[in-house]
Amino acid sequence: MEITTERIEIPLTGGTTMGGYLARPEGAGPFPAVLVFMEIFGINSHIRDVTERVAREGYVALSPDYFHRTGPGVEYGYDDDGFAGGMKLLGGLVADEMIGDAKAALAFLRAREDVRGDRIGCMGFCIGGHMTYLTASETDVAAAASFYGGGIAGPEGPGGAPSTLGRTGKIGGKILCLFGEKDSFIPLDQVEAIRAELGAKKIRNEVVVYDGCDHGFFCDQRDSYDAAAASDAWNRVKDLFRTELASD
Repeated sequence: MEITTERIEIPLTGGTTMGGYLARPEGAGPFPAVLVFMEIFGINSHIRDVTERVAREGYVALSPDYFHRTGPGVEYGYDDDGFAGGMKLLGGLVADEMIGDAKAALAFLRAREDVRGDRIGCMGFCIGGHMTYLTASETDVAAAASFYGGGIAGPEGPGGAPSTLGRTGKIGGKILCLFGEKDSFIPLDQVEAIRAELGAKKIRNEVVVYDGCDHGFFCDQRDSYDAAAASDAWNRVKDLFRTELASD
């Protein structure tokens, strides 16, 4: 499917804006839409590639820059310097601000004539996977795909907020959570805590753990990339969005 891309500015309260990268199918639409939440490395070439891949499946895809307060427009690589820079920005995130940014991105999409406002999902990676879980809990997105979302089952949410896992009961759509067995950032007991809480709250969900895989297994720019797991995960994401967003 042919797509077009552009850099955009998302209006925020107080007259400020948040940058973003938008990809959409050619044609009038309206199309379902997907928010693509970045890692700590910003809206870099990998996140732009994922956003474009989503658009080629028939969705208006938007990656918002939720580092706009402390590092607007940063694009880091997957090296030591990039990791150090991203971790510094990660420490400045606050859950309520992240939720506000997600709501602003949703409002931006719903104001577009080419978007079906009742068919919006989200997906994200690393801290973006955490952002995905937060967004699924605190907004009305219809589907969510969280890739190796760190800290979801931790004692506190971003910025010292209440635990994100404690928000699970507010998830209204279906959520897919994807993890690597060897991910040192997300111990398997935290994965099991997420699985248990989703089950206890009767949330429609799928939790997948890929044997032998590490953090970042979906990104083909990282040493931890696993082609088989990435392919399987992408097929699961496509099935989720096709069923929850694209099917009438």
